Amino acid sequence: MSTATAPSAGAPPTAPSGSLLPRLVSAFSGTAGLALKIAALALSNALAVWAIYVLLTRHHWVAVGLLAVATLLLDLVYLGPWRALLPAKFIVPGTIFLVGFQVFPILYTVEVAFTNYGTGHITTKADAIKQIQITSLEPPANGKSYTMAVAHDSGGHLVLILQDDVTKRDFVGTQKGLTPLPAGAVTASGGAISEAKGYTLLHGLALFNVDKQLQTFVVPVGKAGIRPQSISTAVELEPTLRYDAKRNVFVRISDGTVFRDDGNGEFAHGKEALEPGWKTGVGFRNFSRIIHDPLIRKPFISVFVWTFGFAAGTVLLSFAIGLFLAITLDKKGMRFQRLYRSILIVPWAIPGFLSLLVWQGLLNDKFGVVNRIFHLNVPWLFDSNVAKVSCILVSAWLTVPYFFVVSLGALQAIPEELTEAARVDGGGPFQIFRRVTLPLLLVTVGPLLVASFAFNFNNFNNIYFLTGGGPPQANSAVAGSTDILISYTYKLAIATGKGQDFALASAVTIIVFFITAALSTIGFARTRVLEEVT
Repeated sequence: MSTATAPSAGAPPTAPSGSLLPRLVSAFSGTAGLALKIAALALSNALAVWAIYVLLTRHHWVAVGLLAVATLLLDLVYLGPWRALLPAKFIVPGTIFLVGFQVFPILYTVEVAFTNYGTGHITTKADAIKQIQITSLEPPANGKSYTMAVAHDSGGHLVLILQDDVTKRDFVGTQKGLTPLPAGAVTASGGAISEAKGYTLLHGLALFNVDKQLQTFVVPVGKAGIRPQSISTAVELEPTLRYDAKRNVFVRISDGTVFRDDGNGEFAHGKEALEPGWKTGVGFRNFSRIIHDPLIRKPFISVFVWTFGFAAGTVLLSFAIGLFLAITLDKKGMRFQRLYRSILIVPWAIPGFLSLLVWQGLLNDKFGVVNRIFHLNVPWLFDSNVAKVSCILVSAWLTVPYFFVVSLGALQAIPEELTEAARVDGGGPFQIFRRVTLPLLLVTVGPLLVASFAFNFNNFNNIYFLTGGGPPQANSAVAGSTDILISYTYKLAIATGKGQDFALASAVTIIVFFITAALSTIGFARTRVLEEVT
């Protein structure tokens, strides 16, 4: 016989061997849990200190204050002994992720919509002035080029050892001027300087450490200056523009043309503007462009109409097919019923972008399987009208499984007594469906139809991976025939004017949000969801 030893009265009960979760909780409680918490908070504080330092160097005082207060409150929540803060330990992580991934992107998008942020206007005014001064440098007439080596003199000061590419004379350049070196003081071979008497040449990591100094290192030579162009070459350059800090203008040296701050984030003279510009507020100008600029307004209206048609067509077609299949497969006693239901779920189980890429190949007008099998010559993706039909059909193919599952569940939730009573009263199948089944079905499915419409209204993947928004429209260089508002916004952000126009795209995004919100609100009101919740 075997005897079991009874647990002592003071010993805690032992968790069953199979209960993994309680054992993990016990392992990370007590001293181990406290050490883990302190380590996580130490890492969080270290990141906060680094972020505060970066913000201080950029003079973002409000952000510094908010970050410091948030870090202090975080430490108090997780290290404080107050039991009243216990709920906050669970709320704070979710709040941080909500702010970081939802609230901040929304606020940033709104802020960008009221600026000129985009190609040529992504930096600050101070940085733009420096860039203009650098880009305005040009070689003067008979400008010289030099073979260069970076070195330290006997006092440890940074200097440039220079050899004229034409005369082969040797010089040492400092930020005070150019000084000739005696013959034989510099040894050069293979187009590079290998030695300079009295100077220590810099190589490898030492050269890398003075990179920032070299970017601003200028050896003055009359009106021009010798500037490094690489780690082994330098050229003589002179400015074509002069910045007058008191007047806040740039003056072209050759003809005296004055470029002034035009209030739009650039120095301009008439229609001529200096690049780069800088990010600045422009009020409602981006929204005004959508209304008044015909190059933006006309495509926007046509894209909006198609977006509405695409979303409505996809939802109605997929719901109709899904409901039909649900009614068909809801019959009792059908053979292979589970197999049929499983097959219909397959399009939903495959990643959507893979299905879209496969359909893109299947619908190719020359090499696609669809045209080859059925001996057709249909330009599924290359004719504007046919491509729109293709987008709706493929989107419906991806959405039918969803509405099939939803409708099947809703049908099974309808009491059989109601349909049986309608049948006794002499109602035919169509009358029962129209007057009993469909109204009860829409109570459950109606909100999901509205949600699906809002989803397809912004269904970027189905358009971008299938047609790329094409084929092109004749009256627009940006919007394609099948572009919906979200893909049109994407193209505005990367393909408008001189480059990216993130500000205009953000303005369109805000309009799309309000359109979607308004349509969803109307849809929910029509399905009486708010009254049902109340």
